[in-house]
Amino acid sequence: KKARSRKKRNLIMLGFVGAGCMLPSTARLTRASRPAETAVAQSGAGWRRVARVVMVASESETVALEMSKVCSVGRKRDGPVIEGPVFVVKDNIDTDQIIPAEYLTLVPSVPEEYVQLGSYAMIGLPDKLYEKRYIEKGEVSTKYPIIVAGDNFGCGSSREHAPIAIGAAGGKVVVAESYARIFFRNCSATGELYPWETPNRIVDKFSTGDVGRVNFDEETITNVTTGEVFPLNPIGDVGPVVDAGGIFEYARATGMIAKKDT
Repeated sequence: KKARSRKKRNLIMLGFVGAGCMLPSTARLTRASRPAETAVAQSGAGWRRVARVVMVASESETVALEMSKVCSVGRKRDGPVIEGPVFVVKDNIDTDQIIPAEYLTLVPSVPEEYVQLGSYAMIGLPDKLYEKRYIEKGEVSTKYPIIVAGDNFGCGSSREHAPIAIGAAGGKVVVAESYARIFFRNCSATGELYPWETPNRIVDKFSTGDVGRVNFDEETITNVTTGEVFPLNPIGDVGPVVDAGGIFEYARATGMIAKKDT
């Protein structure tokens, strides 16, 4: 009994919230279908998110979309290095800038809406300050797998949609001077992003479009364009959680909760 309580406590400390594309693996949609509700309940074991998608009967053609084809959670990296163009943002980027509230009606457990959510990632950034957009016009995904940010990234509301939107767009890593605590926890809980922190301010050492290389073994980020190398703070227990595909998959893999029936 004590061991079970300890496991539950560990889950809560890691951020026991539901991951977007971990629920369910397949959804069947019709053109008239619409996700109806997401309920959040509180129990003695902490918060647990219960997502229910109510499908509306329709005579139109039913289309099956598998989450595995649109979501890369649990497959964010296949080695110790993630490399690609970086998107640079400054300090105090809040969740309204990452994904405005008007898009929170999209349910990320539905494949079609998961893709839509990603297409709106970072849309709240002011045009005058960010002429280069995270999602280019006419695209639904980003060419920037790495975001380099300043201080207090992800501040504002506690919406899970923020890291999910970046991940759904094709983002894999955020390297920031610091994070809002809840956003940091949501990154690992959803399995959408690796949230690396830097011991020193490096956001001014990158420009959007520079090629970045994050080395998980060496705990460094390199600006390949300029040749500069910068240390990262250890990612700690967060790394394995994101590797596993989020808190639920990590809990199953480590025996904290029962594995799914096969």
